Amino acid sequence: MKISLWRQHVLPFTLLLGLLAAATLAGDYVLHRLNLVWVGRYMGIPGTLLIMGSLYYSLRKRKYVTMGDPQTLLKMHEFSAWLGSLMVLIHAGVHFNAILPWLATVAMGVNVVSGMVGKMLLNRSRRHVQSEREHFQLRGLSRPEVEQAVFWDAVTLDAMAQWRKVHIPIFIVFAVLALGHIVSIFLFWGWV
Repeated sequence: MKISLWRQHVLPFTLLLGLLAAATLAGDYVLHRLNLVWVGRYMGIPGTLLIMGSLYYSLRKRKYVTMGDPQTLLKMHEFSAWLGSLMVLIHAGVHFNAILPWLATVAMGVNVVSGMVGKMLLNRSRRHVQSEREHFQLRGLSRPEVEQAVFWDAVTLDAMAQWRKVHIPIFIVFAVLALGHIVSIFLFWGWV
């Protein structure tokens, strides 16, 4: 029985994204129940630092830096960006008091989703579609029949392949909005 690309790859991705949302809600709930809301206020700082640290992989990938194994750095990028995002989401909680942090949180959420698409779905999906093509070719189907058999999986793959067009610009938007939020905190919170 053929398992669709959607069921094999998109559903696990959706579940991992749901785990991020559930962990955010659980973390915010626990802080409220323990009367530690003030802890959430400061979780944005280490979360932001983790996200900033995850950028080392991008610098290595583009050869701005030469130290570090790209595979190890990719794993660190994924983990620290996910954990940092979780901390920033807990920091945001359900307290959207101003438009700037709200927009930064939305931009970060879109960036996390697009990063997870690249990590979880794209490479696996390419392998899945290729193995399906090979499977149908081994069964003796002609090239047009093979392409028709994998049509919807190929369409899904083509849509997912556009993720970088969203990931990098949305990260830039997130970074600018987050920087604006941080600067406004320093200006209006009386730290400076």
